[in-house]
Amino acid sequence: MGPVRVTAIASLTPLEELDADPFLVDSRSQHAMCARWAAERGYVVSRELLVRGLRSDHCVLWDGVRPGVDLFVAPSRRVLECALSCVEEFTEECARRGVRVETVGVAEPAYDAQMKARVHRRLSMPTAGYDGR
Repeated sequence: MGPVRVTAIASLTPLEELDADPFLVDSRSQHAMCARWAAERGYVVSRELLVRGLRSDHCVLWDGVRPGVDLFVAPSRRVLECALSCVEEFTEECARRGVRVETVGVAEPAYDAQMKARVHRRLSMPTAGYDGR
């Protein structure tokens, strides 16, 4: 059957919210957390979604998803609540389609001023070739 394919869900949160909620703004860290989770289980991240308030029936979620082969993962329920319009509807749709949905379930990183500055630079200068490192 092949490896389990993972769709990692991250929240698309405006840069203006960086001071109030840096983890929701830092989609790179959200996707990295999902990738570590998948690698620890021998799964393969096949897609990374960056969304906000997406409906559970939106085609971007379900494009190519196969029951028993694919699963969705997000860093936390909180990220799902930001990324999707209704988490309950999404989990019901996953159950109906035979697709698992998981959360990583580890603590979010604590952001200091330097970490916030790196996120800000990466997101505010994407066309200048800055990769956030």
